[in-house]
Parts: sequence; C-alpha cells; structure tokens
Amino acid sequence: LDWLWQDACRQWGTPTGPDGEPVRMVVIGMGKLGAGELNVSSDIDLMFAYEHGGQTRGGARTLEHSAFFTRLGQRLIQALDQTTADGQVFRVDMRLRPYGQSGALALSFDAMEQYYQSQGREWERYAMIKARPVAGDIGAGARLMDALTPFVYRKYIDFGVLESLRDMKRMIQREVARRNLENNIKLGRGGIREIEFIVQAMQLLRGGQLPALRQRQVLRVLPALAEAGLLPQEDAKVLAEAYRYLRKLEHALQGMDDRQTQTLPQDELGWQRLARIMGADSPEALRQRTQSIRNAVAERFEVVVASEHDGEREGADALHWRDLWLRIRQGGGSDAEDSGPLVEALRKLVAGSRFRHMHPQALERLDRFIPLLCAVLEDGQATEITIQRVFRLVEAVLRRSAYLALLVENPGALKLLVELFAASDWVASQITATPALLDELLNEATLTRPPERSELENELRQQLLRVPEDDLEGIMETLRQFRHAHVLRVAVSEIRGTLPLMKVSDYLTWLAEVILQAVFDVAWQDMVRRHGWPEAESEQVAREQFAMVGYGKLGGIELSYSSDLDLVFVHGETGSRTTGERSLDTAVFWARLGQKMVHLLSTRTHSGILYEVDMRLRPSGNAGLLVTSLEAFRKYQLNQAWTWEHQALVRARAVAGGQVASARFEAVRREVLCQPRDPEVLRQAVLDMRERMYRELADRHAGEFDLKHDAGGIVDIEFMVQYLALRWAHVYPDVVEYSDNIRILEALGRHGLLSQEDANALIDLYQTLRARIHLLALDRKPARVPEGTLDDARKFIRSVWQRVMVAPQGAG
Repeated sequence: LDWLWQDACRQWGTPTGPDGEPVRMVVIGMGKLGAGELNVSSDIDLMFAYEHGGQTRGGARTLEHSAFFTRLGQRLIQALDQTTADGQVFRVDMRLRPYGQSGALALSFDAMEQYYQSQGREWERYAMIKARPVAGDIGAGARLMDALTPFVYRKYIDFGVLESLRDMKRMIQREVARRNLENNIKLGRGGIREIEFIVQAMQLLRGGQLPALRQRQVLRVLPALAEAGLLPQEDAKVLAEAYRYLRKLEHALQGMDDRQTQTLPQDELGWQRLARIMGADSPEALRQRTQSIRNAVAERFEVVVASEHDGEREGADALHWRDLWLRIRQGGGSDAEDSGPLVEALRKLVAGSRFRHMHPQALERLDRFIPLLCAVLEDGQATEITIQRVFRLVEAVLRRSAYLALLVENPGALKLLVELFAASDWVASQITATPALLDELLNEATLTRPPERSELENELRQQLLRVPEDDLEGIMETLRQFRHAHVLRVAVSEIRGTLPLMKVSDYLTWLAEVILQAVFDVAWQDMVRRHGWPEAESEQVAREQFAMVGYGKLGGIELSYSSDLDLVFVHGETGSRTTGERSLDTAVFWARLGQKMVHLLSTRTHSGILYEVDMRLRPSGNAGLLVTSLEAFRKYQLNQAWTWEHQALVRARAVAGGQVASARFEAVRREVLCQPRDPEVLRQAVLDMRERMYRELADRHAGEFDLKHDAGGIVDIEFMVQYLALRWAHVYPDVVEYSDNIRILEALGRHGLLSQEDANALIDLYQTLRARIHLLALDRKPARVPEGTLDDARKFIRSVWQRVMVAPQGAG
C-alpha cells in the first residue's frame, strides 16, 4: 500500500484534509484477518475507507478523493489477488463493505457512519465485531472504529440479538442441508461457526455494558464471558478446548489439500493422513474424538439459541397408525376396516422400489414419521387428492430422510404442510421438486409475512457472501434456492389471505428485481476480473452505464408465480476498450456481459432454472444485438419501431443495473411515448394487433371463458390502456409516468380521457380477473372459468371497448 500510495500521488496528486495534511487510506481487516485467526489457506476480507472528502493537490490532474481511493484500492487488490508466474499473495474478498458488490470500493468516514447508522443489518454487527485497521493510517482507522462502536455494541441489553441469531442459524441449516455440509467442521452441526455464534451473540447482547467483551478473538472472549457470569465456567472451558481442536483440525485439512477447505475426508487414506498430522492413535480414535467434540458444541449451541417452540412435540395419539403401518410394511395383512385412500397410499409406498432400498437409519425415521403424518391427515379430513400430493413428497424424500426427521421434530410444520398441500397443487409440486423448502415451514410467522424489498436485498446478500466469488455453480444454486423460498412465502400468504393481489405482484416483482441486480453484480465482477471495465473515470462510473429493462408483467409490476421475464439490455457511452490486460472491444464486453446474465438466469441446474428469459422485445427482435446502446435504442424507437413496440414500451421500465443508464432509459421512454400520433392511424394499428392476437391466442375451449385472451378479458383492458396512453401522452405526459396499468388508468380518469366511473370500474375488474388467474395458477389450472361465470364483467369491458376503440369520442 505504501508503494502504491506514492505512485498514485505522483500520477493524480495528493489527497489532503482540512488541515492541509495528507489523507491516507485505511484498510480494515474483517473476519479471520481482523481477529488474527488466519488459516494457512485463508482469503482476506477487506474494507477501504478514508477520513476526509475533497480533491487531490499537486498532481498532473485533479481527482475527487472518492475516485483517488477507489483507484488506489483497485491497484491494491490487483497486487494481492492477481495470480502470476509466482502464484498469488492472497485471495481478496471485498463483499463485506457497505452495499456489498454494488457499493463504492472506498468510502469516507462520514459515509461509513451514515450507512451503519441508517442501514446496517444485524449480521453486519456480527461482522464488525472482528473489524480492525490492518494497514494504511492506523490512527485514523482507530477513530473510525470508535465512531462505529455504538452500532456494534448497544447501550442497552439487546435481546433482539437472539432472534436474529436464530434466523442466521436457520439460514445456515438450510445451506448445510442443501450443500450436504454435515462433514464440514466449520458450517456443520457442532462446528466452528456455532462456537463463534455463541460468543458473538453474548458480545452483542451485553457488550454495550461490559467493555471486557469487546474483543475480536474467540479464545479471549470466552474467559471474559465466564468471568461476567454469562456462561458457566465449565461451558467456557469446553468451548475453548473445542475451538482450539477444530481450528487445529481446519489447519490440518487445509495443509493436506493446499486449499481452503473445512470438509472431513471421504476416504480411509485421508483419515489416516489426518490422524498422523493430528497425532491421534488411529483414524477411528480421531473420528470419535471429533464427533464427541462436535456433539458437545452442538448441545451448548442449542441451549443458547433454543426458541420457545423448539421443545414442542405432537401430542396426538398415533398408536393405531403405528400398529397399522408396521403391519403393512412388514408384509402382514390389515383388518377389514382398515381401508380407504390413506391405507392405499401406505401400501403403494411400501410396494415402491425406493422404499425397498432404504437405509436402516432412514427406515427408522420413516417409522416415526408415518404415524404422525397419518394422524394429521386423518385429523384434517384430507381428501384423496391431498393424500396423493403428500405421499408424492414422502416418496421423493425417502433417500433424504433428514427431511422426515425435520417434520417429526416440528409437528407444527407437518400440520402446515398438509394444509398447504390441500390448498394448492402448485405449492405441493414446488416443495416436492425442492424438498429443501420444507425448512421454510419451520417459522410460520416468517412464512406468512413476506419481507420488504430492503430485507430481500439484505437476505440475498448474506446468502451470497457464503459462496466464493468464483464458484459460479454455487452462486446459481443459491439464487435458485432463494427464489424458491420466497415464491413459496408469497404463495402461502396468498392462500392464507394475508397478502392481497396487488401486494402479491409487488412482492414477486421485487423478488425478481433483487435477483436481477444480484445477477448483474455477479456477471459484472466476473467480466471485470477477466477483462477490466469499459474505459471511464472509474469502475463505478463504467458500471453505471448498463441497465436491464423489464417489459410486460415485469415492467408492469404484475409478475405471477411462473411468469417469464421480458428483458432488454441497454448501455451508455464509455471508451472503446476495456482496461484489463485481456482487453476487449467495449461492444464485445457489453455483449458478453449480457450473455453471462442470460446464462445465470436460464441455465438449468439441480434446482431448475432461475427464470425463463425472453429477449425478443429488443430492437429488431431476435435478429438484433443482445445489448443495444441507448442512442441506438432511441433512434430505433423514434424511426423504425412498430406501434405494437410502442404499446410494449408503455409497460417498460428499468429494473436493475446502474442508476445513470436507468435514468437515461426512462428519459428515452418518455420522449418516445410523448410523441404526437395520428389518432386514427394509432387506433387502427392497435385494433389490428388485437384482432391478430385474438385469432392466434384466444382459447377455443367450448363452454369456457379465457380470462386473459378472450373478448372481455384482461388483454382488452391492457390494449385500451395502451391506446389511450399513446393517444394522449403528448398532452398529458403523466399518463405514461408509471408503467403499471392501475396507475395509468388512474391518470386517464384524472384527465377525463376515461370517465372516472369507467376508470374505477376497469381498475376493479382488472384486479378481479388477475386475482382469479392467480388462484387458478396456485392449483395449476389454466386461466379459464365456465362460460357465464363473469358475464357482467365481460359485458362491461366490451361496452367500454366499443366506446374507446370502435367509436372513440375524444377526450372527456
């Protein structure tokens, strides 16, 4: 850093503070580096900060301090992280900084304080416990740490810490199950992370009152906890010994493999090597000691984080079902009265090949689970369809019996499972395809209260932080699991009636936007690592020149459970080449960035695809460039686009990427939509397109009404809205300010372009039709109802269609 600092000052001048003294960068070490606990193969987690804003002095050119320290930080990362013929110094991870990958690389002290005071999350408090200035201006770094102390250590006893710890515990348990990490001595049960959680929870709980707890190293905090009476002396001793042992074991594993790993060997040779390194008498002795120590840690962890629900057990008498089940599975007969769909489902399960190949431990779990399940199904008077759905899941998890154990241990979750499977075939199919979602049922309060957008961003950032930046497959799996979990939450909320239709669509749209922003961040980082960024003042400036535009349901904030994403990618102006050693033409960079994002979204992994992506609405459709410059997009829309493309643009908006390019797109959209148009030419073009869609897409199921495509359905309302918006936007620009049909209808009524009565009625009917489509989708049924079901609604929509589209009367 010293060398790079001097070189940077020669190029760009010296950053100076109000007193005229040089401002140096502060490098803050996080995680194991901050705590002085590095392994032989650890990466290093860093943050960069500087004390004062301003401009550099004395150089060939002047830079803002933010740009200076960003460039300096980039050079430092490159010097440490880049692999050369001589290898690599350290892998550098910057994702713990404010706002993560999308945040500025270096922040002023004021910006750091403001972020943590207004937006800092509970998990960031855990992370900041270990933060320590490790390079640069150490004195200034100490002042920053003092300023951030109130964020980390609250003056009052902070009992909310334990609930946040439970949430983090649940998240890690999901990850352990999903990635099969039971043999991981860091993340698995009774591992290093559980010891750290115990210590850090106590630190955050009481550190505001007890300064002795404000230390970074686990082995120094444990005696302080015992001294303060917050942990029994014996527990502190056991945990300290376990921590030393597991960290030594971690060193040994990394030394054996020469890589960052915490996974125990899978073969006997590996155990023999590990036993030799650890000085154990035999591999078996090492295995037993390791398991004993992990059990001791797990027991104490459960005591610290146990919630009031952890000890509940199902009290219903299931003896009848236990006896019947054992007779069936052992091949015996059953009494004459033992018949019906549930008994038939049990017989079918036993006859299946998956049951015959079950492991003894799994069979033991099944024997405990089946009587409880049958009692719940019987108590809830489950229908034959519900029983079939539930047993499809049971068969799917026979070889992953940890899920059976989960439901045995959590009878409330089992009851909720049966309720959801009875209500929705879609939910049943999702959970059966992705059994990891069963973990979501453990916390019913969270399940039926979907988080706000900021909470979504925070949760996804936490999950992605646990995946190495270069593990693309792991990132893709994490994104898919995250989406599955949250779509399930919104479906449960809709089934329970705790979330109205508009909120359902808002939530599903927010979810897509948060995921798209994460996909952009991941793709951008990967491209920049390989090729640098398009020439600009800084990486952040270049990054701001790309935007993802959503059309259709995404643009209109109307996503449903299985909606695909209509996307268009646009970019602003930058230099002609990228800055890296493997430099690319900028146009090639943008195109590859777009391809990488489509790959991340639509490639099928173990957990399926993230979203179906449709790029056909870009200029010139499939024949056009995957990523279009904003100027080319503007010229195309003004000079070449068809009317239907302008109709589509009404429902378009920037949904992810950089704010600069997003704002520029919105300006282009307004300019295009607010052009004066010949009313008659426009009306005829819209009518022609509606007629063509009706011929191609309208359902021909006799005796049924297609809620979307048939006359009097949703598409009629959408086309009227688009026609009126394009017809009048040059006079009333606010009719195209928003991209969703509801707010456009409100604006049309406000200006008298529709009567207020018609506008309000169309809003109500639009919501009614969409709500019915949602509920049908939850039961995996097509968007059709029996003819005559919504006759009054259809007649009204067609009457407005006649007035607006067939015999328009003008404004008001």
